[in-house]
Amino acid sequence: MSEVFIFGVSGEELPKEQLRTIASCSAVVVSSRHQVLLKGMEIHRIPIAPVEEMVFELAVALNQGDVAILASGDPLFFGIGRTLLERFGPERVHIYPALSAVQLACTRFKLPWDDLPLISLHGRSPGDIVGKILNKPKVMLFTDHHYTPDRIAQELLAVLEEHHDTARIKSIRIRIAENLGLKDERLCSGTLADVAKQEFSPLNMMLIEQRQAEGKENEAAEASDAGCVFGLQEDEIAHSRGLITKDEIRAVILHRLRLPRTGVFWDVGGGSGSVSVEAARLCPDLTIYIIEQKEEGHKNIRANILRYNLYNIKLICGLAPEAFADLPDPDRVFIGGSKGLLAEIIPYCAKRLTGTGRMVASAVLKNTAEQAPLLMTANGLDVDSRTVAVTREEIRYTNYGEPGILLNPITIITGRK
Repeated sequence: MSEVFIFGVSGEELPKEQLRTIASCSAVVVSSRHQVLLKGMEIHRIPIAPVEEMVFELAVALNQGDVAILASGDPLFFGIGRTLLERFGPERVHIYPALSAVQLACTRFKLPWDDLPLISLHGRSPGDIVGKILNKPKVMLFTDHHYTPDRIAQELLAVLEEHHDTARIKSIRIRIAENLGLKDERLCSGTLADVAKQEFSPLNMMLIEQRQAEGKENEAAEASDAGCVFGLQEDEIAHSRGLITKDEIRAVILHRLRLPRTGVFWDVGGGSGSVSVEAARLCPDLTIYIIEQKEEGHKNIRANILRYNLYNIKLICGLAPEAFADLPDPDRVFIGGSKGLLAEIIPYCAKRLTGTGRMVASAVLKNTAEQAPLLMTANGLDVDSRTVAVTREEIRYTNYGEPGILLNPITIITGRK
């Protein structure tokens, strides 16, 4: 049975034994960049992209003999190795890795990378790339021809300026390694503004670091409630006039939402954004859209984003359901306020929910508690309703036995596809 040989490439030439193996193959899969490594060799060449076409041609070529593939760095590190192992099986695939781009970049930067988060933009939708970058103290990006370092820097600047987060703008340092291992290798560094106005080689690694200003470490740790990912108290979340989803109710709502690690979450009538703040801290790779009409709410939501560095939250200033039009389809929806438009909001959200989506609504008023389940059921959702009553008691020796504070009962309605 013919076999597949994947050779990792690092630098500007291949070892002689690899060239001998390639020469004995019926074909070689190679990118335009690596063609020069095969200069003078007469062999059928298969373009490495698009991948689906390449895999088909490779399978045909295997009928004539072995096939070699040239891949950058380590083929099993954000590389073609996974695809070929899944398609042809580990028995037929042999892998010879070279140094990966991230290894070379970290060596150049003198940066230990055992704790370094990595994000690849090669052939992938970046999703909420700003949120994924800003919730980490440091991150290494595999950029591509579309999401270049200058564009990423521009997007980061735009979001941080929108929230007036000048401290974070000043704290970010970027380092870029271009054409690693080649004769024209180049290293550069700078601020967001520096990088935003430059151009870079398509072959690059981008390191983004957020550095705390001197004396700010304790303040940052206090703001993020270090070591705690869930359980903020009401006085730790910016809000106005006591209008906030109470701690106990927030916990039940999040439980009923069964949040996914990634995906899209709509928080409709977000108020201060307390449910979204907890969700964003629990699931930093979840993209959250808060739809809120009131300026008072906008101010509090922005304050909470800044305080807890929650740039996976996107504030949509407007009224539902019109404000939903340009948003990606949600995996989860929470309806905390409807401005009397529940009959318009629930059908729209039910239609847009993804295949395994969930919708949760909280109701203080009897009318809402009765209307929401009927609307969810009428729009094809499996529904249940639970009413939560909370009594708060602070136990001290001097007040033992005194009645606690009874909070208003809240009905929580859940609809599932």
